Amino acid sequence: METLVSHLDPGSAAFRENAEHHRRLVDELSERLAAARRGGGEEARARHEKRGKLFVRDRVDALLDEGSPFLEVAPLAAWDLYDGAAPSAGIVCGIGRVRGREVLVIANDATVKGGTYLPMTVKKHLRAQQIALENKLPCVYLVDSGGAFLPLQSEVFPDRDHFGR
Repeated sequence: METLVSHLDPGSAAFRENAEHHRRLVDELSERLAAARRGGGEEARARHEKRGKLFVRDRVDALLDEGSPFLEVAPLAAWDLYDGAAPSAGIVCGIGRVRGREVLVIANDATVKGGTYLPMTVKKHLRAQQIALENKLPCVYLVDSGGAFLPLQSEVFPDRDHFGR
């Protein structure tokens, strides 16, 4: 197979500007992912810990086979929505391995609005179930939820199959 020859000049100003721009984008993405992993903020985390509860990602880690990879789906869902108060749309979804079998995990983050369902939580949950269906994966649900987020409950059932309604 023939090798493609690069005509890029890594010493050029344009190359350096592009490289720096992309480094900033990677840093921004890393910061956003870290913020999403923190969940509902320090006060909610402290309250959760005081109650002796495991954080959502700790529950997922405890479920998965040791050393198993976890491919998280849409960790930045609901970014910039709900005044930034719903990291990951309040739910962690992804593919991991349990007892040697790949499964799709859906887990509420009770540090985000008490684990309640916002409209984007419903969309993310349904998307995760669709991924499981298309890939013939069983679903494992780690539920810690207060139900529908009451101030937005009228918007919680607008999607595919009306989320069971």
